[in-house]
Amino acid sequence: MIKLNVNGRARELDVEPDMPLLWALRDELDVKGPKYGCGIAQCGSCTVLIDGEPVRSCSYPVSAAAGRKITTIEGLAQRGRPHPVQQAWMDHEVPQCGYCQGGQILMAVNLLQKKPNPSAADIDAHMTNICRCGTYARMHAAINAAAKMMGGAKSADKKA
Repeated sequence: MIKLNVNGRARELDVEPDMPLLWALRDELDVKGPKYGCGIAQCGSCTVLIDGEPVRSCSYPVSAAAGRKITTIEGLAQRGRPHPVQQAWMDHEVPQCGYCQGGQILMAVNLLQKKPNPSAADIDAHMTNICRCGTYARMHAAINAAAKMMGGAKSADKKA
């Protein structure tokens, strides 16, 4: 049995230890936020946070996540209120097709935890997930807005 902490909830799974975390989440635990995109940890649609750090779950063995805190897009809202990054994503109408957005939002949350007032270069360097619809300018604007909501000093991104 593999013990996981997913979005603050203790879960136990009887799966092969080398099963990708993505499939354990989606198929065994019915957590559908992380998406399958490429299967080789390149696109980022499967991104989750493990102990606050982004991980591409399609190539991450479920056994390596045992006993660690796993956060998916479903785990960001608190008391029925969207996380500031989620709110900024909605306010700035970031998603087009939406497929990659769970992973994008988790990457942005991680960025703002590390750099509360990121520059455009910081955003470009950190936001490595692929958006096939190309909503990168809206992502920049939303990250800057979320930084302000979360108390970032000043955020002026000229790309948005």
